[in-house]
Amino acid sequence: MEKLILFIGEQWILVGGLVSCVMLLSFHESRRAGKALSPQQVVNLVNQQQAVVIDLRDKAEYSKGHIMDSVNVPFNKLDADIDRHAGDKDKPVVLVCKLGQHSSAAGKKLAAKGYSQVHRLKGGVGEWQQMQMPLVK
Repeated sequence: MEKLILFIGEQWILVGGLVSCVMLLSFHESRRAGKALSPQQVVNLVNQQQAVVIDLRDKAEYSKGHIMDSVNVPFNKLDADIDRHAGDKDKPVVLVCKLGQHSSAAGKKLAAKGYSQVHRLKGGVGEWQQMQMPLVK
């Protein structure tokens, strides 16, 4: 541990550059996955622009409770079913999963397929419930 601290002290420019590169890479990757929205921003997007909400959880989790009018497309079937459910590639799409991890990977897939307005629910359904937003069974 002492050697690590000594190295960081002597090579602070290299360490600072490495930290900066890692931060920029993570920022860039998160932007490619679509903009992360709060639950209130999702509600506004659905109400104002008729965004399609796609729930990426499996059917069992979806049936326990989901956002009203959301469409269930499990993450493992996304490639095959997305065009049928999302519709127009210029229409806003909001991706929802359990905790927000799968929606990032799914957002990259949709962006690669040409969807121009890909968004994801920050924190997933867990954040939605924490904000005391309603779920439909």
